[in-house]
Amino acid sequence: MDAIERRLRDRREEHLAQLKSLLSIPSISALSEHKQDIRRAAEFLKEALTDAGFQNAQLMETAGHPVVYGEWLGKPGKPTVLVYGHYDVQPVDPLHLWQTPPFEPDIRDNQIYARGASDDKGPTFLHIKALEAILQEQGELPVNVKFCIEGEEEVGSAHLEAFLNEHQAQFQADLVLISDTTMLSPVKPSICYGLRGLAACQIDLKTANSDLHSGLYGGAVPNAVHALVELLDTLHAPDGTVTVEGFYDDVIELSPEERAEYAKLPHDDESYRKSLGLPALHGEPGYTTLERLWARPTLELNGIYGGFQGEGTKTVIPNEAHAKVTCRLVPGQDPNKILDLIETHIKKHTPVGATVTFIRQDGGYPYLAPYDHPAIQLAADAYTHAYGVKAVFTRMGGSIPVVETFSQLFHKPVVLMGFSLGDENFHAPNEHFSLTNFDKGLRTLCYYYLNLPTALNA
Repeated sequence: MDAIERRLRDRREEHLAQLKSLLSIPSISALSEHKQDIRRAAEFLKEALTDAGFQNAQLMETAGHPVVYGEWLGKPGKPTVLVYGHYDVQPVDPLHLWQTPPFEPDIRDNQIYARGASDDKGPTFLHIKALEAILQEQGELPVNVKFCIEGEEEVGSAHLEAFLNEHQAQFQADLVLISDTTMLSPVKPSICYGLRGLAACQIDLKTANSDLHSGLYGGAVPNAVHALVELLDTLHAPDGTVTVEGFYDDVIELSPEERAEYAKLPHDDESYRKSLGLPALHGEPGYTTLERLWARPTLELNGIYGGFQGEGTKTVIPNEAHAKVTCRLVPGQDPNKILDLIETHIKKHTPVGATVTFIRQDGGYPYLAPYDHPAIQLAADAYTHAYGVKAVFTRMGGSIPVVETFSQLFHKPVVLMGFSLGDENFHAPNEHFSLTNFDKGLRTLCYYYLNLPTALNA
């Protein structure tokens, strides 16, 4: 282990230069004008895998952007790890808020600034370099490794599930390893063992066949904006509880042990409130802030629009209004069932004089791992080796739908070892990645891979 870590230190500047080259590619999956940039990023990673010593590195075509694949299968009978990451990034708007151009990586204050630095090019790159160091120092890996690096995560991984089903035998593994989650703090590494799922929909409400003059028609006809506000108000109680019938029926409650562990974590509600500029926190009664964030479902209004939006006044009664809604779901909940319940609720509470169209959108299942699994417990030991403190086990409020896809497809544990921090501005201007976590992340991963055979045979 000492020789491997010494090799990593000696080649640090070379590795950072390679990471900068990857971060310089504007692989924005949401914008069609960057289609060729997406392919350039994929080609870069294919070459990086080849240079690191992986065989059969290739671009595998999907109905959308390609998946980068590579393998090292020199240990028959030993476990196989499937490493997942993504090379696509979010758009960079608003551009004027970036201190340096988003695709001209800049290192300052021990951080590397660029779009994709933290989400997810930087953490994915760590796996390639950690495994490369082991191969160069020892001539072999302790386990078999396959890579699946996709180019559509930031647009919902629409084609990945069908792709994995088609190539299931090629991607079969004993566990899946992902570094696309966050650590609790710079000095408190954390292993995420649970993710919330997602259910999204749009509500389109219509009244008359056109907008109407508020003087000529006001008081005699329904107003679409009024009707939508009335309808949306039926979705929650004043205390924040979701009032859709059956919404909580399938929720798997936190165990007393989990609640006790969460209570030990270094979270302070008052500091959290102040950091957000809020006069007060708000949420489902009977649960702490961390429990609400990680283990309770939500129904959020993401956008409402209708009527006149311009400067000044327009005396109009709008005939259309729209709302965008997403739910974060927890283990036990099915996104399709939740959308069924919301649609039933909407139909039941549609105001008089209005008609509603309910449009189903993205969905993803929640995930909950058995955190006593040896592969997950080893992750805690690996963080201890690199950070000097043992990692804590947490859930995460966000959604990574592909995690549940892997779980359902392979019926193997998914280990979430993140090295990003929650304040690194992923999806926002000035995204950055800590070079301390770059260094410690490499040490963590090397320890993990080297000790995995022993842990799984325990």
